[in-house]
Amino acid sequence: MEEYVMKEKGLQAQNNTWMKKIALFLASQNVSLFGSSVVSFAIIWYITLETSSGKWVMLSAICSMLPQVLISLWVGVWADRYNRKYLILFSDGFIALSTLILAVIFFAGYRSINLLLVVSFIRSVFTGIQTPAVNAVYPQIVPAEKLTKVNGINQTLNALLLLLAPAVGGMVLGYLDISWAFMIDVITAVIAIIILCFIKIDKVSQPDEKSSVFENLREGVKYTFENKLLKDIIICFGISFFLITPAAFLTPIMIQRSFGDEVWRLTANEMVWTIGSLIGGIFVSFRGEFKNKIRTIAISLIAFGITFALLGMVKWFMVYLLIMGLSGFFMPICSTAQTVLIQENVQDTMMGRVFSIIQIITSASMPVAMLLFGPLADVVSVELILLVTGIMLAGLGFIVSRYRIT
Repeated sequence: MEEYVMKEKGLQAQNNTWMKKIALFLASQNVSLFGSSVVSFAIIWYITLETSSGKWVMLSAICSMLPQVLISLWVGVWADRYNRKYLILFSDGFIALSTLILAVIFFAGYRSINLLLVVSFIRSVFTGIQTPAVNAVYPQIVPAEKLTKVNGINQTLNALLLLLAPAVGGMVLGYLDISWAFMIDVITAVIAIIILCFIKIDKVSQPDEKSSVFENLREGVKYTFENKLLKDIIICFGISFFLITPAAFLTPIMIQRSFGDEVWRLTANEMVWTIGSLIGGIFVSFRGEFKNKIRTIAISLIAFGITFALLGMVKWFMVYLLIMGLSGFFMPICSTAQTVLIQENVQDTMMGRVFSIIQIITSASMPVAMLLFGPLADVVSVELILLVTGIMLAGLGFIVSRYRIT
């Protein structure tokens, strides 16, 4: 009996340890996400309202995404060779520093869209360092059977803060100045860094610590693309992100052209998507597990396709917002199913490299898509682009639904 009690106490202490770690880690990363989101919304809206140009929105998207592609392969190796905690601290610190410099320049009265693009490029570089490290940490500190639940909670927190971010970004841009949005990001980054400092995250030991970075890189690429499931997931990621791009980047232009250029409309567009994501994240948290993750991903892609196509057809703004909110519901469901499917099928020593390769594909898909859709939006209506890409997304979902894990 005494031995049983001691065992139970040990299990309880172990549970308390990982739960405390993940609570602090979620707090740190979501505070950081909030500040970054405020700045991202403020920049894209500032550029949209100043230029009303698909070309400038395209350049903004490329500067925000392309650097992640350029650095991600190396970062995957770093995330597996070095302590992931320090990579996250390093990247958060440099993002805050670059944003602080931008705020000082704007406060001094020098306003330049080109400068915004340069800082977006720098921020993207360090986001490219941070993201694979963050994704690789979860299976390191969370028990495997709790990954779906924790990812669902994280998606809920993401959505909750992203619900506030456009509202805060809109208020700051509308009533104060974009410079104050930059300062919000600096403050939240400092808070995130302080919280993360209290978490102990060990470095993952590698079977061959003496191998070169290039050898580690080659091993990661080989491991990923020789695994049929991972290879197929990456192909699905690339196509789906390419097709989602118009809804992600061009809807502000569509709203301005078709419904009006008031800031509240742009804010409402982001908020209803986030409300839908919040509800979807809560759904995932309470459900706890998706037994058939492939089917879950397929249903989500079909739902994205139908709702995005409908966005290109509606004529009333309130109906548009309702459909946008519905599409947002499926984002955390799809994201959680995809992330956990990867986390469950990748060994921990390869986790950083696999997630970096996925980040390369997703980050490259959107800038490449904007090279097509950005200029196209100045020639044809955004509504037509959403209709066509929505139909193609639904088709991709039907293809995925027929996939079988062997």
